[in-house]
Amino acid sequence: MSIHSTAVIHEGAVIGADCEIGPYCVIGEHVALGGGCKLHSHVILDGHTEIGDENQIYPFASVGLRSQDLKWDGGTTWTRIGHRNTIREYTTIHSATGDGDATVIGDDNNFLAYSHVAHDCHIGNHVIMSNVGTLAGHVIVEDRAIIGGLAAIHQFCRVGTMAFIGGCSKVVQDAPPYMIIGGNPAGTRTLNKEGLKRNSVSEESQQALKQAYRMIFRGELSVKNAAEKAGAEFSGCMEVGNLVEFIRASERGIAC
Repeated sequence: MSIHSTAVIHEGAVIGADCEIGPYCVIGEHVALGGGCKLHSHVILDGHTEIGDENQIYPFASVGLRSQDLKWDGGTTWTRIGHRNTIREYTTIHSATGDGDATVIGDDNNFLAYSHVAHDCHIGNHVIMSNVGTLAGHVIVEDRAIIGGLAAIHQFCRVGTMAFIGGCSKVVQDAPPYMIIGGNPAGTRTLNKEGLKRNSVSEESQQALKQAYRMIFRGELSVKNAAEKAGAEFSGCMEVGNLVEFIRASERGIAC
């Protein structure tokens, strides 16, 4: 373990083996930091925060501080982060609002500079948030989604797996999986072909998704009715099934 002499670490904090904690970092009483993490410098970890192994956190990032939600009225709120995440400069990740609730981040995610994860968000694995990407409260981001620079996601929205949110987009409804979503307000533009290739989705499934996209987002039926039709027509395709279930579960409506 390597801890710089200027770091301020509360005696109640738990620091895992082989961590590197750089100059002027501040770690609060209720923080548990896993093994092999590296805090470059000027990092603040506070609140009831649990961070897994092999995370890298860059200068001036702030993790686990109290929610900015004005409904916060005390209690124990959590921030839980998994393994092997990269949290770049000036990123802010806030604790949940309600007593016992948590902001939750999975594994292998990449948060670029100035990105913001608000209270009660749930982020999966292998997600990329580009510079100044912003999540309002209670947003769900599924595995392998990409959020472009300066994009903003409205509270209680969902971003589906392998979705790509274009830069500077304003997302006010659920962003469907496997699609490219962009604009102000954002709509579903086309299939995320490059994302599907990078994530080794089969050519057969890509073709089924392409046809499902045309039926749902470019046809004459309503989105939900078209989704049911696509689900029946491509019942053997897991990815189309995921898309249909995402649409069925939507409470804010689909960005289309």
